[in-house]
Amino acid sequence: MPGLTLMGWLGVWALSVLLGSSQWLAYGVRAGAGTGTTVKEGEKGLQEEQYGGVENKVKLNEGPCRRTYCGRGRECVVRNVTGRVECVCQERCHTSFVPVCGSDGRFYENHCELYRTACLQRRRIYVVHSKDCFFKGDTCTMAEYNKLKSMLLDMQPRTFTDGEPNAMDQRRTLVDTMFKYIDRNQDSRLSSEELAEISIKEHLENILLECSMQDLLRYDDYNNDGHLTLQELYTAFQVVQLSLADDKRLSVTTVTVGLSAVLSCAIQGTLRPPIIWKRNGIILKFLDLEDINDFGDDGSLYITKVTTIHMGNYSCHAYGYEELSQTHVLQVNVPPVILVYPETQAQEPGVAASLHCHADGIPNPKLTWLKNGLDLQPHGSKQISLLANGSELHISSVRYEDTGAYTCIARNEVGVDEDISSLFVEDSARKTLANILWREEGLSVGNMFYVFYSHGIIILQPGNCEIRRRITRTERILGSDEELCPRSTGVSSHECVWASAVSVRDKYVYVTQPLHNRLLLIDTQAQRVVQAVETDAMPVKLFYDKSHDQLWVLSWRDLLKSRSTLQVITSASAVEQRQIVHTPFERVEDFYIPPTNLIITHVRFGFVFLKSESAVHKIDLETLHLVKTISLKNYSCIPASMAYTHLSGYYFIECQVENRSTPSSQILIDSVSDTVIGPNPNINGRPFVSPDGRFIVSVDKRRGKLQVQTISFSGELQISHEVDLSIPLADLEFQPSFTEANQYVVVTSSAQGSELVFSDLATGRAKALQNVKDPIPATSWPWGDANRVVVSSGVFGRYLVTSSAESLFVLDGKQSGPHCEVSEVKRGNTVVWVGEV
Repeated sequence: MPGLTLMGWLGVWALSVLLGSSQWLAYGVRAGAGTGTTVKEGEKGLQEEQYGGVENKVKLNEGPCRRTYCGRGRECVVRNVTGRVECVCQERCHTSFVPVCGSDGRFYENHCELYRTACLQRRRIYVVHSKDCFFKGDTCTMAEYNKLKSMLLDMQPRTFTDGEPNAMDQRRTLVDTMFKYIDRNQDSRLSSEELAEISIKEHLENILLECSMQDLLRYDDYNNDGHLTLQELYTAFQVVQLSLADDKRLSVTTVTVGLSAVLSCAIQGTLRPPIIWKRNGIILKFLDLEDINDFGDDGSLYITKVTTIHMGNYSCHAYGYEELSQTHVLQVNVPPVILVYPETQAQEPGVAASLHCHADGIPNPKLTWLKNGLDLQPHGSKQISLLANGSELHISSVRYEDTGAYTCIARNEVGVDEDISSLFVEDSARKTLANILWREEGLSVGNMFYVFYSHGIIILQPGNCEIRRRITRTERILGSDEELCPRSTGVSSHECVWASAVSVRDKYVYVTQPLHNRLLLIDTQAQRVVQAVETDAMPVKLFYDKSHDQLWVLSWRDLLKSRSTLQVITSASAVEQRQIVHTPFERVEDFYIPPTNLIITHVRFGFVFLKSESAVHKIDLETLHLVKTISLKNYSCIPASMAYTHLSGYYFIECQVENRSTPSSQILIDSVSDTVIGPNPNINGRPFVSPDGRFIVSVDKRRGKLQVQTISFSGELQISHEVDLSIPLADLEFQPSFTEANQYVVVTSSAQGSELVFSDLATGRAKALQNVKDPIPATSWPWGDANRVVVSSGVFGRYLVTSSAESLFVLDGKQSGPHCEVSEVKRGNTVVWVGEV
């Protein structure tokens, strides 16, 4: 408050006045010693003492008085009769208001009046160190002073002509009018005399009982010069003047991930209120964020360790003045992270070979290749070509001299990364260790689809559509007499029933058997089922959290999902150390854990949503403890599914709908503030996010409609295009583009018919495949709404797998067409990819 700071100044001001008075007293004022003489009596007595009663007053430093000093309160005169120079009491003082207190307890407007009175009364009066006499016993409190200022504003005429101004513009106009009216001499300064004059003219002394116009000087003469400027009057009446230069209304800041960032607010002005920072319309100040704060006195926003979730728009404005706002765009650059495939390969002369390089970074990295440390020049070569912006190095017919170490280098503005893919060209009769390892390990163990169907498990090598191993339903689990698929109670046919499967670091595959209340553990090296793991009844959904080596298991307990539970298997890849932990959640509807990618290798939090509850519960994946609950009640949203992009940190939540003819809506949550931003405008359906986080595809499954959104590197969420397939949809999968780096094709499957559709996200073009047979009827697949899954073969994978009711289809993603059909694979709707691709 101004009063609090001004009282501190007031003490300094009073001290300077009192110190000044002691200097004046040094000259001495010698008056009569009588203590009862009044001012008028003193004046009369002096007149009687004047010889002849006539005097010739001479201005100071003129004539005979030039060398005569009379002291404070007196002036020099020349007697007409005698011509003598004498000192008499000063007849009048100049009208300046520098208030002092006398030792007689009286208030004097200035030092001259005090010493003139001492002279007339012929007694010693000195300045005392007390403010009580001229501060009216502190009766002019801050509250009374505020009343004075309000009254002065009310007295000003209202002369607004250009419509009704806002409150601050109106206040400024009133203060301008007041200042011009009081400033009689138009010197742009209000003096004590002018304040006193206006008080007398307007008869304010009859109105102002506790305070006076002079209190404006007492409280708001900040520089202590005895005058008030218009700026000081603005401050006194809290006229806030804010400005923002046009060239600073939009500010773009670019910072490298992992560093700190400071966003400075460019709003300037007198009495600027505290700065308020917002992100996505949410005020950040009161959220107690661990990585963002605005504790700076200058109103800056500090981000201590920038990640990609921090990119996007921030705004700042002064409290109460939101109409004047500055926008800050934070761009986050990420050095390239590279992955090559294969690390080693052996080929015979004359065959084709491809070396793949995938790099992620912000901005998009540029790829170049070296061979044995030297620049590779494929231009003009019919044998070597670079495809998809350099992400694939293709050799049409390898020769012995093509043997070498091929280095892929990725560069962008903030960094570089590289990795080596080795090629050995050898005759099959002269197998080297590299050749043996590639053929025996690379092909026979990894890079396979594990398909779980009615009669057991098949392990499929997609390139030549070869079933490498078939595990029948009657095969025994290692070390036990129990069959892979024992007959289930209440099920007439002896068939396997599967729901969900995941790969754990390519060492194991876990798969659920909901009717047997267990998981099966498959060793991918031995390609055998090695263990059965009991769980809560009816396990239906698995997710492997790579960050913490945890396997999350959702068990329904029954088909009504009324008592669903959530378990976590710790150390999932270290079977001997594995433990099963029950989470405290009951009646779980679903859970969501964001996936990792090349840039985001660690995920801290997951989410759980409960049956019929308008909220999502944020979970610390390390401790499995609840962090917070984010309510969705204001949007009447019961969550049905979630998706996440690390670019700007958006969570997309699909809301359940009771009427199946109504498309489900979406709302957005900001992961920086854990606050609901609002609806995802005009977007419906279930959200899917591409592996790099740059594309969001929302699927209205019942209507067969895709809505594609993109996230820019400045964090802006934009609608790209729509694809109307007009068929009910079952599942969606992202396939990396083979023609453009950092682009994707989405493959969607029909929930009722025999179609699949390839849709290019960059161009919006769609290609439909017919005659891939009908899927499992939705009524025969109770474990979710994806009654026809589509599963890809990883970031470098060319092939995808989709199921039908009676067979399995392998799709060629590079050709956007069918590759082969594997017959007699009934209900093969649980599929997982195992491999390094």
